[in-house]
Amino acid sequence: MVRSAVLLLLLLLPGLAAWCRAEVPPPTVNISLDEDPEVRWKPLLTVFDLDYLKKAGAEVIDSTIPKWVHHAVIPIVQSLEKYVPQPYAGEIRGLASHMGGNLADSIMLNFAYEVSAFCTSIIAQDKDGVLYHGRNLDYPHSVLKNLTVNVVFLKNGEVAYTGTTFAGYVGLWTGQSPHKFTISGDQRGTEHWWNWWKNFMSAFLYRRSPVSWLFRETLEEAEDFQDAVMRLSKTPLIAGVYYIVGGVRAGEGVVITRDREGAADIWPLDPVNGNWYRVETNFDHWLPPPATDHRREAANKALNATGQDHINMETLYQVLSLPPVCNRAAKNN
Repeated sequence: MVRSAVLLLLLLLPGLAAWCRAEVPPPTVNISLDEDPEVRWKPLLTVFDLDYLKKAGAEVIDSTIPKWVHHAVIPIVQSLEKYVPQPYAGEIRGLASHMGGNLADSIMLNFAYEVSAFCTSIIAQDKDGVLYHGRNLDYPHSVLKNLTVNVVFLKNGEVAYTGTTFAGYVGLWTGQSPHKFTISGDQRGTEHWWNWWKNFMSAFLYRRSPVSWLFRETLEEAEDFQDAVMRLSKTPLIAGVYYIVGGVRAGEGVVITRDREGAADIWPLDPVNGNWYRVETNFDHWLPPPATDHRREAANKALNATGQDHINMETLYQVLSLPPVCNRAAKNN
């Protein structure tokens, strides 16, 4: 009988490439989905300093949007806030209140994080059918290494799903639905991260979901691996992305390459034919990466050297920590 399980490495490598070994585990907070959206994120203030949160948020905004655009967008954001769907509108409004900031900055901060995930995700299966799902995450904002937080989302007093995110950001790029599936998200393409506000505007004009909000909805609502893959493949989005999904049975692993309208490609595990792992960085797997980005090549080489007989949590962590697998090269391409 084939034994199967899913093990997810939550946000191992936040921040800059120099942080390719997590020195201090991030704090964990419980967020109750039974609470009103405007108050459910208040537990963040028990583990983060309020003044630091304000300064960090201002730093991210100042580094990603020109001041003249910032000032021009504020009244637009305030008038468009009513178009942000629930529960995210309430959660962002609540975060602004808890942190003592303005609503426009809280909305823009969430969209600034939305398109800046440069990372490597790996889904692998060992000889016994055990699945391992790991990822690292290199952001262009150095302050995020101090804002990383593990979140346990509770519903009716029980764990609905878990994830890793950043204080002030309601979306997720890493998460798991217990006994069902895991998801990690990687940014797709070469659009410069400082142009995030273009996607911000298209979110309102086309009423499409940010990639990290679909992430949360899938974790909360999908019944199993297949349901999750279907939702992540078909729901319209504001930007392209790679969704990497792992299930609870042997063979349940896939990389979904997303366009804004739907899936451009679905790349499953194929262990019967020797394809026991999939590596996804920030470029389409069927195309060569930029000449300056060697993450995919290095990860493939390290996994092949490890071998399917020896893949486990520790060896996968070692692969994800290996330079240049953990770096920020992609952000300049």
